[in-house]
Amino acid sequence: MSSENADAGREPEESLVWDVVVVGAGPAGASAAYAAAVAGRRVLLLEKAELPRYKTCGGGIIGFSRDALPPGFELPLKDRIYAVTFSLNGKLARTRRSRRMLFGLINRPEFDAGLVEEAQKAGAELRTGASVVRVEQHGPAVPDRRTVAVVLAGGETVLARAVVGADGSAGRIGAHVGVKLDQVDLGLEAEIPVPATVAEDWAGRVLIDWGPLPGSYGWVFPKGDTLTVGVISARGDGAGTKRYLEDFIARLGLAGFEPSISSGHLTRCRSDDSPLSRGRVVVCGDAAGLLEPWTREGISFALRSGRLAGEWAVRIAEAHDAVDARRQALNYAFAIKAGLGVEMGVGRRMLKLFERRPGLLHAVLTGFRPAWKSFAGITRGTTSLAELVRTHPLAQRALHAMDR
Repeated sequence: MSSENADAGREPEESLVWDVVVVGAGPAGASAAYAAAVAGRRVLLLEKAELPRYKTCGGGIIGFSRDALPPGFELPLKDRIYAVTFSLNGKLARTRRSRRMLFGLINRPEFDAGLVEEAQKAGAELRTGASVVRVEQHGPAVPDRRTVAVVLAGGETVLARAVVGADGSAGRIGAHVGVKLDQVDLGLEAEIPVPATVAEDWAGRVLIDWGPLPGSYGWVFPKGDTLTVGVISARGDGAGTKRYLEDFIARLGLAGFEPSISSGHLTRCRSDDSPLSRGRVVVCGDAAGLLEPWTREGISFALRSGRLAGEWAVRIAEAHDAVDARRQALNYAFAIKAGLGVEMGVGRRMLKLFERRPGLLHAVLTGFRPAWKSFAGITRGTTSLAELVRTHPLAQRALHAMDR
């Protein structure tokens, strides 16, 4: 939507205020912008980088991610996965296969750009190269109590009735809201171009390796002529995590291939009492610390929380006073906690089990068919960790035992 069209039929002073400003154009931000724009609101999507841009990410699209995409969105899949090889620090490897696709693999630059394009088609306006330095809800930059000022590098101020923060776990908006984090992990990843003969060996299959450090694991995700190889572990032993990645790559016979990209990032999970809003500002995705604590899967959490943030930001924008805005923000928090929050709680308990007994988890997944079927159901989006624990007595007993 051009600003010219957006201003049609409005008073000049009102045209200076956007209904919703979204900060960050990743999956969470693009989803929020799409949801608000589809509702017919004037939406501005701010992104500090130029698009497309690389993001450290395995790029797995599970069922919950697919179901949260805009209608008609065509996934730019690099591969479709029908088999998973599990190993325990390089040993006891076993491959489980499925007749139906388990999940798909994408490259983030293409995926993110596609989501932003959908938001633009819905009517949102995109500005790249826009770095946010702070948000103000009081003071001389704020004309009234219904308005939020988003201050950009260089001094420009953008005004909005509601702001959605989707600028990552180290972003400005999460700091403004006061997001609290209680789990931080270090992920290291390499994009490794390989010959066609090697690529063929991996087509349609991923590897998940339960690693040597507590709570760690590694992965190989095939994407055509490139393998995405990575590991993740709790922050605090960076040297050990790097050593795990090097050993993992060597063990796979990939040490002779030069990575096109080597990168790292921190994933951060919110604490249970972490706020999701402040005044007319809400956070979603990584900016809110929303991801699955055990697998550290974040794309589905970003897409789902982004959509909810965009929908509730519309209601906040319509609120005529602080009390009503607060009510709508609390409703957003309730929606997040009732869905994604429950999944995160189960994920935390699964991580504790995995940290203590990785061998047990490996044995169950590779040798107990119902466990494999449950894993497949989670990847396809037909069930979730929370649903499995709620409906399966054995899962309940295992997690209760670990809570003692």
